[in-house]
Amino acid sequence: MPSACDSFVDDIEDMVTSYDPTPHERQFARRNIVPHARKNKQQPAGEELQTDSVIPGTQKIWVRTWGCSHNSSDGEYMAGQLAASGYKITENPSDADLWLLNSCTVKNPAEDHFRNSIKKAQEQNKKVVLAGCVPQAQPRMDYLKDLSIIGVQQIDRVVEVVDEAVKGHSVRLLGQKKEKGKRLGGARLDLPKIRKNPLIEIISINTGCLNACTYCKTKHARGDLASYPIEELVERARQSFQEGVCEIWLTSEDTGAYGRDIGTDLPSLLWELVKEIPEGAMLRLGMTNPPYILEHLEEMAKILNHPRVYAFLHVPVQSASDSVLMDMKREYCCADFRRVMDFLKEKVPGITIATDIICGFPGETDEDFEQTMELVRQYRFPSLFINQFYPRPGTPAARMEQIPAHLIGQRQRVLVTEESFDSQYYVAHNKFYEQVLVPKKPEFKGKMIEVDIYEAGKHYMKGRPAEDAQVFTASIAQPLQKGQVSGLPQDLKKAHQNDIRSSAASSALMGWSWRFDGDGLKLLSLGFALAAIIMIFVIELH
Repeated sequence: MPSACDSFVDDIEDMVTSYDPTPHERQFARRNIVPHARKNKQQPAGEELQTDSVIPGTQKIWVRTWGCSHNSSDGEYMAGQLAASGYKITENPSDADLWLLNSCTVKNPAEDHFRNSIKKAQEQNKKVVLAGCVPQAQPRMDYLKDLSIIGVQQIDRVVEVVDEAVKGHSVRLLGQKKEKGKRLGGARLDLPKIRKNPLIEIISINTGCLNACTYCKTKHARGDLASYPIEELVERARQSFQEGVCEIWLTSEDTGAYGRDIGTDLPSLLWELVKEIPEGAMLRLGMTNPPYILEHLEEMAKILNHPRVYAFLHVPVQSASDSVLMDMKREYCCADFRRVMDFLKEKVPGITIATDIICGFPGETDEDFEQTMELVRQYRFPSLFINQFYPRPGTPAARMEQIPAHLIGQRQRVLVTEESFDSQYYVAHNKFYEQVLVPKKPEFKGKMIEVDIYEAGKHYMKGRPAEDAQVFTASIAQPLQKGQVSGLPQDLKKAHQNDIRSSAASSALMGWSWRFDGDGLKLLSLGFALAAIIMIFVIELH
């Protein structure tokens, strides 16, 4: 008996066979169709012609990507394949027939945006195909039920999945690519692509990583390290420059670990790539964790000093406390990070080193936090990404004892004045103008209420009304209705409101209208004329 969370969906392997045309064959066939005239036979009386009006490859697709540059590259590849197969890629979601949503699982807010977009698509009756790390890592989530999914290693088959989705089928393709039992880096690098920026090519040099950080959900989706061969990466770079690209970004979950699974290393790749960079073009390196760059510091310094390589490196530290790093299973200590920083700053004058910090990791003490602050004060990072810890489902850190977020449990008095962007809450502000989301109850609008803070995000808090909450009304008068004119005496306000209603009623009742022809303007709508007279009267009063 299937479990309650099992989705009754078709396996794409059962729906797409080896006898079906490939996207390339289908597009070639379209270009070579020769129409033939055919006599129209008389349709028997009472018989309707039964046709399938859904022709895959003719629809408009909106592609939305969240997350890292690796995800961005995947989105560009998927858009390119769909366009090459006949689909039209649109930047207007309301015009699209299908939404391709490419997700990120690093933090809760990114997944929240993804989930809200799915809901919005369903409300607008759009077909949906889901991609990226969220459905790859958690395909049985309730809100993903019965929806089509393309796995992170299967983006070269996105056309097949979209074809089935536009026909109303729900399919899922989540397998891992292997060759002779060995896991591959993913889809081919020579696939069609629509670059978001035609001047920048994003190349994924490997997928997955060697670490097993206790807070990381991406590992569940991208898996262990799998690197692309050097010759394939060099060929992709060469092709990109031939297409007018002037900047290449190298990306992956950990660029420093590149090649350890195929018997090579990052410096070997970089020295081959710089041979292909033309004068006036540049190469930018991606993120590398400290353990995998320590043994290559000398070579990395030489490469970063190359005139066609940006003197930039992203090296996340996450915490300066060794006890916290141990709980995170980061596989280095703070001294290792300092060694990377000190060596590169000395050998690469003016280098920009960006880093990441996670605040509020389970078990972090005030002393741990102060050690991190001291590191920040010492190096004064020109680019610093500070992130609140988010307990991602299924990770070891989510099972650790959590540190209460700032202000959770406090009672605050807030003034409710707006509606949230997603229309799920009312927006209120406390004494310090911090944003607090409260339940969307009409009686709260325009009132000051007391709430208990139960959740905190990066830019907001959520509060529930206290059981003995007091409600304060700012004014004895009712607020004006939306669109109502302010500054009028009370009797004129009432008259103005009545005029608006009577004007609307007159417009609905009168069947006359204005028309322009060769003789000039003729009377077309008495309702409009009355409305104009009323407005002139109001203006004169002012």
